[in-house]
Amino acid sequence: MMWLHKAIATVLGLGYAPKGPGTFGTLGGVIFLGILLHFNIPLTLPTLLILIVVTFVAGVISTNQLIPQWGEDPQRVVMDEFNGYLITMILVPLSWTTILLGFVLFRFFDILKPLGIRTIDTKVKGGMGVMLDDVLAGIYALICMQIYLYFTN
Repeated sequence: MMWLHKAIATVLGLGYAPKGPGTFGTLGGVIFLGILLHFNIPLTLPTLLILIVVTFVAGVISTNQLIPQWGEDPQRVVMDEFNGYLITMILVPLSWTTILLGFVLFRFFDILKPLGIRTIDTKVKGGMGVMLDDVLAGIYALICMQIYLYFTN
């Protein structure tokens, strides 16, 4: 079963990237949304919310299973970035512009960890802590996306 936890936590191996695994985990979300856009597959709000909840829970469980082997907050775990990026894209109409802007905004908040993100990152332990700081980064990026959409539509 450990192979399944590794596949989930690394988003099908993206977390094994030698440089910037978090960026590659986020790119997994970009690729996912890009495929939906390319094939004109609608992503409804209920479907996206279910996907966010499922990837969050799976990320917490898989990370908790891997921490004894990989250590606390392992860089190979990138399901948190994938999940946080999906949060960024809630109620965002898919276009290459919004997909890429969401990527940039999410990575900005995930890397700099402002406004309480760093506190969660250091105070909350285990799989929950790994996932929650990216949830908050995703929420901040979502707010910025909604401001962008308000002023451009």
